[in-house]
Amino acid sequence: MEVKVDVRYLRTEPTMAFPRGRLLAVRGGRLYVLAPDGWDPVGGVRPEGARPMSRAEAGQWCGFEGRDTAVLDAVPAPD
Repeated sequence: MEVKVDVRYLRTEPTMAFPRGRLLAVRGGRLYVLAPDGWDPVGGVRPEGARPMSRAEAGQWCGFEGRDTAVLDAVPAPD
């Protein structure tokens, strides 16, 4: 039986380089940032000011950034 691991999404505060912030995901206690080539693990703690978002909001963020919403299903599973 496959165990479902929930994914939580967050968005960092906007910056000059990232006017809509960066999309983050937490899965199995591990933090990831969405990079041009997929999800990259991030060491440390959640960035201060990162706000939680729903999956629907993360999908909207993907649309604004020209990313396929399929990336929301591609967050790596914990080891």
